[in-house]
Amino acid sequence: MEYRNLGRTGVEVSALCLGAMMFGGWGNPDHDDCVAIMQRALDEGVNFIDTADVYSAGESEEIVGKFLASLGPARREEVVLATKVHGKMGDGPNRQGNSRRWLISECEASLRRLGTDHIDLYQVHRPEPGTDIDDTLSALSDLVHAGKIRYFGSSTFPAWVVVEAQWCSERRDHERLSSEQPPYSMLVRGIETDLLEVCRRYGMGVLSWSPLAGGWLSGRFGTNKDNTSRRAERLPQRYDMSVPGNQAKLAAVDKLAALAEEAGMSLPEMAVAFVLAHPAITSAIIGPRTMDQLVSLLEVTDAPLGAGLLDRIDEVVAPGVNLNPADGGWAAPWLAEAGLRRR
Repeated sequence: MEYRNLGRTGVEVSALCLGAMMFGGWGNPDHDDCVAIMQRALDEGVNFIDTADVYSAGESEEIVGKFLASLGPARREEVVLATKVHGKMGDGPNRQGNSRRWLISECEASLRRLGTDHIDLYQVHRPEPGTDIDDTLSALSDLVHAGKIRYFGSSTFPAWVVVEAQWCSERRDHERLSSEQPPYSMLVRGIETDLLEVCRRYGMGVLSWSPLAGGWLSGRFGTNKDNTSRRAERLPQRYDMSVPGNQAKLAAVDKLAALAEEAGMSLPEMAVAFVLAHPAITSAIIGPRTMDQLVSLLEVTDAPLGAGLLDRIDEVVAPGVNLNPADGGWAAPWLAEAGLRRR
């Protein structure tokens, strides 16, 4: 397993990060099986685990907590633990968001579910334009100073918000963002335009989510294939085949699958290797639901892609392009809500 520096933190993490979104009701409800998957990943050198409070309404964190509790002190120290905050965690308008009130309260709740006294990387899951970034960074800095978290980062923030956060930290003497977690794959390349360069300039680690593009690069999509996903009901815009962007993705998948076959690898292997080939990427988050899915991806870091193959991938999907804009992970509310367009 290859290890890379998480930005300028001095912490080394595996090039593959084990994402726990599929552990629990959203994917695999068998807690023992999920613990076994994490144990196998750790045995294979994966020392980085990423979850979130909102995954299966806290159940994913609880499962990760069971895994951590099963480890002895020495092995527990090997694990770099990341989780996220922002999403709605119950009834009431204040059980979500990026406010000081919620961040501090929900950090304590995540610590309880995870059964640990600290979180290595605490990430703000989405931007929230209605909350002052100074308030968010101040609360996160206080959590660092209290020893509850070691570092903090962002997830699916546009480049300009990352820059605003860095400037705010400098002006107000806050701790600063150490990492960003954006979507990135051969079909979703929008972050190449500016975000990856911003992260490089500020020395931030990048742990990218969905290298298989939400299953599109798993081998299940393409001509004469089923082209369905368990996520289609929750995310119709990303899987409805009548959407022009999804039609473009389907055509691209066929071409990319042919390139992978020619290169002597599976499409999922090429997909993850593509993400890891970018010099700004620290870790690619893989989110297996089953042991077989984990095993199929564990050898990816041993299959680097050559410049010629990367150039041919660029011919299929141009650098900086999201074939379907809905795959970007966050839409600016002033574009999505008509009332805000007419302020």
